[in-house]
Amino acid sequence: MKKSFKKALAGDEVTVVLPGGSQQGVLLESYEAGIILLKLSSGYNIGFYRSDVKEIKLIAKGAAKKVEKVIKQSGNKPIIDIILTGGTISSKLDPLTGGVSWLLEEEEFFSIYPEIFAIADIRVKSPFMKASENMAAADWIKIAKLAGKSLNDSQVKGVIISHGTDTLHYTASALSFMLGKLNKPVVLTYSQRSADRGSSDSRMNLLCSAHMALSDVAQVMLVGHATMNDDYCYALQGNKCRKLHSSRRDAFKPVNCKPFAKVWPEGKVELLRHDYRKRNKDKVVVDGVFDSKVGLFKIYPGCDPAIISYYQKNCKGLVIEGTGFGHVISEGKTNFIPTLRQVIKKGLLVYMTTQTIFGKVNPLVYSPGRKLAESGVVYLEDMLAETALVKLGWVLGHKHWRGTITTRDKMLENISGEFNNLLGNEFL
Repeated sequence: MKKSFKKALAGDEVTVVLPGGSQQGVLLESYEAGIILLKLSSGYNIGFYRSDVKEIKLIAKGAAKKVEKVIKQSGNKPIIDIILTGGTISSKLDPLTGGVSWLLEEEEFFSIYPEIFAIADIRVKSPFMKASENMAAADWIKIAKLAGKSLNDSQVKGVIISHGTDTLHYTASALSFMLGKLNKPVVLTYSQRSADRGSSDSRMNLLCSAHMALSDVAQVMLVGHATMNDDYCYALQGNKCRKLHSSRRDAFKPVNCKPFAKVWPEGKVELLRHDYRKRNKDKVVVDGVFDSKVGLFKIYPGCDPAIISYYQKNCKGLVIEGTGFGHVISEGKTNFIPTLRQVIKKGLLVYMTTQTIFGKVNPLVYSPGRKLAESGVVYLEDMLAETALVKLGWVLGHKHWRGTITTRDKMLENISGEFNNLLGNEFL
């Protein structure tokens, strides 16, 4: 007898009955004949041969139906502007594919994250939606300008920016320079796992972000899980943190500094530092410029210095991730020092960071470092390589600085806390 499963449609919550048991989940649309797909509560998809399925029992109709709730401002809660730019936290389950699609409307945002509306009146904006690996400097500038308008709106108490994790620390660094001296908090947040998964970090990250957006810390911050557990989040300095795990919920860690704060989803905020800019009534001046002719190169054993000629021809500035204290290959046929000396003489700006991530570069410990410094390589203390790349592009974007302020001087100026001048033993 031919089986019929017409009552259940893609997006419906169902129980799939099999000869040896059953599985419950959300029914997905399958593009392969004879296969029935189901999204489990764990977030994983599972497939069954149609011939093995005895029955599909309907539990609830489509989670994908249109949300009709209209978001209204209460008038008695603080206003937070949320800028959706993409990433897992700005997405929802697509029942047709089993993957995710972007949240584009306030109503959709409410349906996924209703808890945040108990904390504040939310205004959702979306200049574009992108996976973070596709972000570029032009996107950073768009975000900075939109955030600047919100920061200069007297009604707005803080700004949250949703973003994918892969290049989140690049965007956070860019905003730390482009937004300058802040008057209110700017919080970037993310999730490693989508909201439809039982292990999702998105709700807690967003709630903690809302509390930091209402705090007194007027900094560019990144807020997300501090541990693998659902206990509290860290508020990290935007230009001194990095994604250090591909999938863990506590993927982002502070580098060479402490977090600004611990923050709990219930609203408790425990400050861990006091060297932050406090909320104020100043106007934010958006400095959204960038010269993309910059490069980032990582030294590795046996690499050929001839590769530097590419950067010399195509870039104005280069950041090197050196080994240890900031070293390159310094002897034999692949000695980098003569090549770097030549390209610097021809006008390429070369800056040194360390690939160890923690600690800082120092050209004075070993003689090769001294030779590099004498050749014109500028050592950037404990600045992260990604932050250095972003800062260099931002500095070079200021054409009016040329001739009055040298690029070297600006790169060595501690503009937004990118250097830790009080590097303690715990970070050395």
